[in-house]
Amino acid sequence: MIRPGSVLRLAAAGVAVRRIARAARTVPPVRATVRSSAEISAAGVSGGITVVVPARDEVGRLVPLLEAVVGAPGVSEVIVVDDGSTDGTAELARDAGARVIIGEELPGGWAGKAWALQQGIGEATTEWVVTLDADTRPSAELPGALVARAMGDGLGFLTVAGRFECPTAALRWLHPAMLTTLVYRFGPPGADPPPAAHRSMANGQCMTLRREPFLDAGGLGPVAGQPVEDVALARHLAAAGWSIAFLDASELLCVRMYEGFADAWRGWGRSLALPGVEPTWRQVLDLGVVVLAQGLPLVRLLARRADALDLLLLVVRFGTLVGTAGSYVGTPSTRRPGPAYWLSPLADLPAAVALAGGIIRRRQTWRGREYVTPAVPPARTAAR
Repeated sequence: MIRPGSVLRLAAAGVAVRRIARAARTVPPVRATVRSSAEISAAGVSGGITVVVPARDEVGRLVPLLEAVVGAPGVSEVIVVDDGSTDGTAELARDAGARVIIGEELPGGWAGKAWALQQGIGEATTEWVVTLDADTRPSAELPGALVARAMGDGLGFLTVAGRFECPTAALRWLHPAMLTTLVYRFGPPGADPPPAAHRSMANGQCMTLRREPFLDAGGLGPVAGQPVEDVALARHLAAAGWSIAFLDASELLCVRMYEGFADAWRGWGRSLALPGVEPTWRQVLDLGVVVLAQGLPLVRLLARRADALDLLLLVVRFGTLVGTAGSYVGTPSTRRPGPAYWLSPLADLPAAVALAGGIIRRRQTWRGREYVTPAVPPARTAAR
């Protein structure tokens, strides 16, 4: 007689393997196909590119980004939207050659980052806009490569995944396990064919869009109050008929999101469950997949209770570990992830706990502002 627990494990395994198997067929990553302003103009980008950076107390992280994008090939202006900073962010940005916009008071119903982006995109003077978070470390070729790829693929909205820089061993242990929960729930970036609109993913750290059509569609207004505005925006646009994509750009983009274990636990734990975007029932089902297919097999192996299904899932988990290794900045000596990364499957259950906490928690605090998670996904209007 088959036990109910075995049925649940088998069902979770089937769902996880199907999603992970999408990595077998992905579109090519974003690469530096244009390397000069002349090449970018020849590709049909008239008037250059505007880079928009939302910033709130970012003196400690902003310099590497501005050094890369101010004067980069094809970039005609860099706009930093100072969202109520108290640490000299605006002065630093001006000194680095950016145009600074002092953000207006946050309107009711808007989250801070969405409002800053809306203002910056509205002030842009070019057809194409690339938005970058202050914690990103792009190559100078990234903006031109993004716009060239969006034009070449006929995309109205493009976001990309980069490599992660994790400065402590504890973070290098936890972060990959958290990242892997996304793979078990949604599959890899660049999967071909892409997921359905209601399962689309995005990375708001780096977005590319055509300014006028985007603003005509309401800009970030339809997702103004969402704590996970990037995924909400991608799903809104996809449902409205836009051609969107979430691709790999790890050759051109690095991100230093967090400084340590506690920082990642609080910061990514806040958004990992996609609050306000995924309905609760689907959050719970996906949590079950993460627990049963990602975290439990290793525990059962260490407890000497592993069966054939556990061994299969451990092989799959090792495959994801190999597959995401390129998403992390390696040590200076080997340029490969160190021991903490390869031990990260031991953090799978803690990552699942963080995911569960994000499902339960309804109030979120970020950068001194409190947000209440919407109880249902945002409406998908058919504006374009």
